[in-house]
Amino acid sequence: MKHIKRYVHLISAAYKWRLICSSKKTPSLKIISCWLLACLAMPTHAAPVFTLNELTAAALKNNPTMSISRARQDAALAGLTTARAYTNPEIEFGAGPTRYRSGTSEVKSNWGLALSQPLEFGSLREARQSLAETGIQSAEVGSELTQTVLKNRVRSAFYQVIQRQSFLELVENDKKILEQILDKVSLRVKVGESPRYELIKAETELLTVERDYQSAKIRIEESKGMLRGLIGNSIPVQFELRGVLPSNSQLESLDSLQAKIPNSPFIRQAQQLSKSAEAKLRLEQQLRNPGLTLKAGVNQDPDLTSFRIGVAIPLPLWSRREGQIAEAAAGMMQAQSQLDNEDLTLQRELESGYQRYQIARQQLVAYESGLLARAESVLKVAESGYRYGESGILDYLDAQRTYRAVRKDHLAAVYDLVVSVLEIERLLGTELLEEKL
Repeated sequence: MKHIKRYVHLISAAYKWRLICSSKKTPSLKIISCWLLACLAMPTHAAPVFTLNELTAAALKNNPTMSISRARQDAALAGLTTARAYTNPEIEFGAGPTRYRSGTSEVKSNWGLALSQPLEFGSLREARQSLAETGIQSAEVGSELTQTVLKNRVRSAFYQVIQRQSFLELVENDKKILEQILDKVSLRVKVGESPRYELIKAETELLTVERDYQSAKIRIEESKGMLRGLIGNSIPVQFELRGVLPSNSQLESLDSLQAKIPNSPFIRQAQQLSKSAEAKLRLEQQLRNPGLTLKAGVNQDPDLTSFRIGVAIPLPLWSRREGQIAEAAAGMMQAQSQLDNEDLTLQRELESGYQRYQIARQQLVAYESGLLARAESVLKVAESGYRYGESGILDYLDAQRTYRAVRKDHLAAVYDLVVSVLEIERLLGTELLEEKL
């Protein structure tokens, strides 16, 4: 799509060229050539470039899960309004004929009017409002958890694209070097300085790198599609990223990280669910004797008008809500058990994630402290030996392959470090990696 305008201009230029050629006053070839070159050199629109912070903000604004969380918060606020509302009064009216028992056939009319107002006890209203308030807090913590998970997924997808782009750059550089090697080997085989199997070996190496190059390009598009799926249509299909993999992340000790578990959104959500279960149990207990009903009415008979004021109190004789209370008590025990299980799960996963971080850190130190330099040194020695005829192409290609493998493993170690830190971020609900542009 980004080249459509350019193609339109080129077609228009070709049509104008035809008109010029068909006219009698044809300009000089130099002017026409310059004009065509200007048309071909027309600038195209470059793909937009996004940073991690920009993509995170776009995801929090456009991802449907955030809309769902906001809707849940609105529903919880509406639930509090419902809990604070009073029960509506009831008005009752009736009328009908009256016949006297004295035997007379005279028929007269009568009517009655009654008004009822249910009144809840204060403890019941307090329990209902407490349940609604815990629902609001649960919705807020759930929204925070959704936001934390979404941000973590965006960060993970972002760094996956960066890692695959870095891998593509490595493979692209290897491809250029092997193409140069293939040209040199082809020339030496052509003049008879090298046997043909060296050319076959160089071609095989180039085909392997070409395969990795094409695969890397496809993987980049795949990871970009996953990243765009988290954000939505607010970003175009074709886009670029600006950022690098942070390779020098230093985490605190495991004890310090474990001390932050109580502030994890997973723990706080489980705590709010436990509080909601407790409030539900209190509400069910208060509903055994919910309140009373005030009644007032007037009855008008043909010869008599009567007024009445009374109170109706429900008697918990046949049902004392044993089932509802037992169900709420079981729900409270389940919520408390889920809280304990969530704490144990976070402890276990945090320890496992920290061990993976330590392994990735040690591997990264090993690569940066010696392996990369040694592989590069071996490659330079092999290149010099091949250039001056002291060694064959096989030794040079083997050193090139080793250096390529070491660089790829180093990049994989950097990415493993980032992934382990991102997992700890998800568990604790905090950001430990700093964006680098």
